Amino acid sequence: MACGSPGTPGPSPSVQQTSAQPSSTPPAPTSTAQAAVVPNVVGLNHQLAQDTMQAAGFYYLTEEDATGQGRLLINDRNWVVVTQEPKGGTRAPADTKIILRSKKIGE
Repeated sequence: MACGSPGTPGPSPSVQQTSAQPSSTPPAPTSTAQAAVVPNVVGLNHQLAQDTMQAAGFYYLTEEDATGQGRLLINDRNWVVVTQEPKGGTRAPADTKIILRSKKIGE
C-alpha cells in the first residue's frame, strides 16, 4: 500500500554535483608479511622440507617433479628436494611462493 494519494508526484530526487578531478596515484602495493630467511632444504626428504618451511613461517608452498615427467608427489617421504626457489639463505616475505622441485629417492 502506497502513501499519499494516487497521481500525486513524490519527492523529486536530489542530485549532487561533485568535482571530476583525478585522484592522485595510489602508492604501489607492498607486502605486509614479515620477512624471514628462507631455509635451505635441498637434500632433505620432501616432507621434512615442507615441515621446515612451515616452521620458518612459509606456507605458500608448491611442488614439482624435478625430472620433468610431471608426476604428482603422492608420498612426500619418498621424494628428495633437488632445487628450491627462492634459494636458501635469502630473505623473503612470509607470503612468498616457495617452489620445491623434487625427485624420487634413488633416481
